[in-house]
Amino acid sequence: MARGARRRELLRWSKLYTFSCLRPCASPSDSDAAAQSLGGPGFSRAVHCNQPRIHRKKPLRYPSNYISTTKYNILTFLPKAVFEQFRRVANLYFLLAAILSLTPIAPFSYVSMIAPLAFVVGLSMAKEALEDWRRFVQDMKVNSRKVSFHKGDGQFSYKHWQKIQVGDVVKVEKDQFFPADLLLLSSSYEDGICYVETMNLDGETNLKVKRALEVTLPLDEDGTFREFKAIIRCEDPNPSLYTFVGNFEYERQVYALDPSQILLRDSKLRNTSYVYGVVVFTGHDSKVMQNATQSPSKRSNIERKMDRIIYILFTLLVLISLISSIGFAVNTKFGMPHWWYLRPDDTSNLYDPSKPVTSGVFHLVTALILYGYLIPISLYVSIEVVKVLQAMFINHDLHMYDEDTGNPADARTSNLNEELGQVHTILSDKTGTLTCNQMDFLKCSIAGVSYGRRSSEVEIAAAKQMASEAGEIDLEDRISFTVDIAKKPAIKGFSFEDDRLMQGNWINDPSAGTILMFFRILALCHTAIPEMNEETGSFSYEAESPDEGAFLVAAREFGFEFCKRTQSSVFVRERYASSQYPVEREFKVLSLLEFSSKRKRMSVILRDEAGQILLLCKGADSIIFDRLSKNGRMYEVDTTKHLSDYGEAGLRTLALSYRVLEETEYSAWNTEFLKAKTSIGPDREAQLERVSDLIERELILVGATAVEDKLQKGVPQCIDKLAQAGLKIWVLTGDKMETAINIGFACSLLRQGMKQICLSTVNGDLISQDARKALLLSLTNEQEAKENLLLQITNASQMVKLEKDPHAAFALIIDGKTLTYALEDDMKTHFLNLAIDCASVICCRVSPKQKALVTRLVNEGTGQTTLAIGDGANDVGMIQEADIGVGISGVEGMQAVMASDFSISQFRFLERLLLVHGHWCYKRIAQMICYFFYKNIAFGLTIFYFEAYTAFSGQSVYDDWYMILFNVILTSLPVISLGVFEQDVPSEVCLQFPALYQQGPRNLFFDWNRIFGWMGNGLYSSLVIFFLNIGIFYNQAFRPEGQTADMAAVGTAMFTCIIWAVNVQIALTMSHFTWIQHLFVWGSVTTWYLFLLAYGMTSPLISGNNFQILLEALGSAPIYWSVTLLVTVACNLPYLAHISYQRACNPLDHHVIQEIKHYKKDVEDQIMWKRESSKARQETKIGFSARVDAKIRQLKGKLQKKVSSLSIQTAT
Repeated sequence: MARGARRRELLRWSKLYTFSCLRPCASPSDSDAAAQSLGGPGFSRAVHCNQPRIHRKKPLRYPSNYISTTKYNILTFLPKAVFEQFRRVANLYFLLAAILSLTPIAPFSYVSMIAPLAFVVGLSMAKEALEDWRRFVQDMKVNSRKVSFHKGDGQFSYKHWQKIQVGDVVKVEKDQFFPADLLLLSSSYEDGICYVETMNLDGETNLKVKRALEVTLPLDEDGTFREFKAIIRCEDPNPSLYTFVGNFEYERQVYALDPSQILLRDSKLRNTSYVYGVVVFTGHDSKVMQNATQSPSKRSNIERKMDRIIYILFTLLVLISLISSIGFAVNTKFGMPHWWYLRPDDTSNLYDPSKPVTSGVFHLVTALILYGYLIPISLYVSIEVVKVLQAMFINHDLHMYDEDTGNPADARTSNLNEELGQVHTILSDKTGTLTCNQMDFLKCSIAGVSYGRRSSEVEIAAAKQMASEAGEIDLEDRISFTVDIAKKPAIKGFSFEDDRLMQGNWINDPSAGTILMFFRILALCHTAIPEMNEETGSFSYEAESPDEGAFLVAAREFGFEFCKRTQSSVFVRERYASSQYPVEREFKVLSLLEFSSKRKRMSVILRDEAGQILLLCKGADSIIFDRLSKNGRMYEVDTTKHLSDYGEAGLRTLALSYRVLEETEYSAWNTEFLKAKTSIGPDREAQLERVSDLIERELILVGATAVEDKLQKGVPQCIDKLAQAGLKIWVLTGDKMETAINIGFACSLLRQGMKQICLSTVNGDLISQDARKALLLSLTNEQEAKENLLLQITNASQMVKLEKDPHAAFALIIDGKTLTYALEDDMKTHFLNLAIDCASVICCRVSPKQKALVTRLVNEGTGQTTLAIGDGANDVGMIQEADIGVGISGVEGMQAVMASDFSISQFRFLERLLLVHGHWCYKRIAQMICYFFYKNIAFGLTIFYFEAYTAFSGQSVYDDWYMILFNVILTSLPVISLGVFEQDVPSEVCLQFPALYQQGPRNLFFDWNRIFGWMGNGLYSSLVIFFLNIGIFYNQAFRPEGQTADMAAVGTAMFTCIIWAVNVQIALTMSHFTWIQHLFVWGSVTTWYLFLLAYGMTSPLISGNNFQILLEALGSAPIYWSVTLLVTVACNLPYLAHISYQRACNPLDHHVIQEIKHYKKDVEDQIMWKRESSKARQETKIGFSARVDAKIRQLKGKLQKKVSSLSIQTAT
């Protein structure tokens, strides 16, 4: 790029930053010490800059930049997919049966055994392949992104991300993602500063400042890379996002590298026109991919339990097969010599009276294949079909379609549909998942007066609830909820309404001077950069945090527009009245003391146009109040009350203050500050903190701000509904603790009055110690930290257990450093037990790896189903570790979606995904599997009874075609319709009665009692079907001509009874009928008769003994129809009696709702319906409802006090 083609931005932003953006000059001794640590284990990587070909050869051979999140590839698909299929016990059994069908002892042909198995396994593998193909397509979208790279001779061109190699010099432009981990060489700013958004990595929304080495700043144009060569020696690939150790060897000099020069893959360049960087880590070596884990093969709890049921059935199969083989051996030895018609003189090993044991062993194998109908091979393929159709319904649910982005819900795997109905704990990311990163300026307190008439969402909900419960309540501090909350604010970030401050009306206020200072602090105390919109002429702001952006918008609307920043000044256009022209004022920036989670404040020191030096400070109220002068506490009492009110309303607050500095005082302090700022060593941060603390004293309080944290649409309501459904919610975020706590308040995971348990290992005494001494004591301090943390956990657990207040709620808050100790083997159980006892858990400053480890701890420690939800690459490990991973298909990349099992575009859709689809899918699959075992036991045991009845001969009472059609045609479609269309209650009722969801986590429909109940029902039905048919047909004529029934007639009549019994049973099981269910259930019965008619009309060579069996034999016999009716009623009578008793005497929740809906009481008696729905929630201490209940208790308390005081006054 020619030097004149683009004017570089000449601002040297590094002069503004004190804590995070310093470029000290490294001494030779420092460089030598750093060099000595490199080259050893863990620090062996060498990168030859601008020479990518070197890294393709040995001994380096670094991986390409190609990434993959798929389970399989071309080589591993067949072996891994086959292993997945035969991990299922039933498939393994049928594989063995298929092999044995090739031998002479098989009762069926090998085709009839191999073909169904191949069909079932092939269909399941095809489904796996399709789902993995979708992941592959998503990977290719990422791999096919393009970036500009240096191809040689100072020329740059574009190539795909996947072709980027270690050593490549790349040029990344504004708002682009970094394709790999890069070393920053230069930027569009003269001093090599650039701004990076790392939301995809650590959840932080505020911009990070990165800086290049001074020696590489001349590499600022395309042509300068013609002869560029350097070597980077650094650490090996590792998952740590916040550390980097390396040296940069350039022009025979060695320069130390640190994390501030590293640009990580999947972070985004912001507020900087372009940067040049050299690729250090590619593909799966990059830090974000190092934090990812392999895509696991997940199985649902129901599927794992189903395997145990298969074991039980297989044990039953072996048992009756042993009984059959023993019976056969006994009959062969003692009975066969007398059965002349079997030619005992001409036998084989299969039935030799002289070798009964051998004959018994051969018959055992025959019986194992014959009774195979006890284990339903079609169960798995039916479940696969049902799950695919369920996934289609999820994908096409219009209630989970986001019109703004055009993204529907996407069930990326259908294996886990039923798990959605059994979730116990939700682990959620914060940024981009719960929040939309928008703050609204709502209220403020200036000079002891509260401004802002709009109510927060919490206030509105509490007032409406009280009004609905107790009618009109007249409180002294009445909350107005007449504001139309559906009306969107006209200005993004500014929902303030109060004419006293708007349009310059504050000019005549007695406290006008204080109000002026308040507005100036909003407009000046920040690090933002203004960007003019050339079309509208208005300014937008790129701020390090959403709060700063909201303050600047508020200042602009109040008439104090921040419009320009230069190297040493900021400019504000001040308008004091709507009729006046704005006055542009310049303020010289002397020093900037940045915000940090430890400082909890930020300050800026300015010189105004009158030459006066001002220190403007904003921060947490507890920090500011401690630093107020005696004369600066005039408004402290009133402001404290306002801050408390704002906090109760769910708003996040900051206190604003200032101080006038004398010239001499500032000069003396600045000398100390510059000395600390330019110092080198590990104690530099502590020195800066100490010097900053010296000047941030004797402050004068001006007021406070209250902003409403804009969560994604519907997040508080969704969390409230999930809490009412009995789900526990943990928030895992990379954000600092204060931000996470504020978000907790905003989405009602935290509330006023909730007791916060903050676990921390920070030792404040170490801050003032010499860093070298601290390093020597690190091992001792680590042990002390662990012991201290264990003591904190023990005390907190004791406090929770001793709490007697039924309304008391506890919140556990822990940071990433402390979590490192809490997750160690000797402490994680204590930590988990405490977390389980708390109403909400928030983990702050956690790395992606820690998110995954916490998820694993909850998963393994509770034994319950966990769901992880996130939107960024930093959430991939957590999503893959959880039983169910849900990705948010937002605007920030697709890494989370690619690794997820389900994707939705908004957090609020999780409510419907779990409470509706999860509830339905769980009950459908559970009922479907129970019914499957019932019908196969009812059918399979009749084969055993008949074989025992015929001297264990291995003879089946049914025609081969009957047995083939039983699972494939005659009973498959009704059970599929049950799994796809069954609804115990409609979707809107699922949302109105969230407690219904607890039927899944409590496993009411797939516990052992219900499973054995259905098995017992199958056993009973098999006994009724066999013995009623044999008893009736055995020794009496079944036609007017006096004919008795042969085996074909008995077998057909018995099979007809089975078809009727199992189809009537499934009709009784269904709660919701559509024409499809009617078609499938009664169509299956009709299909049986049509088949019997068609089969009987075929040639006797095909139909054998069943020739014309319906038309000529059974159809005209009244006893055939009578037996069918009698057996069908007898089989289903116990189930009918059981369900009638349960509904009458011990109804489940959905039974009550079904009855209310049936009698239309929900329409006729709305009051009763609302009362029932308000009861239908699990008792919870988090969520919007819990917060509103707490607010109501508070307001009722105030009302009670007021009534009491009035009564006393009246009595007086």
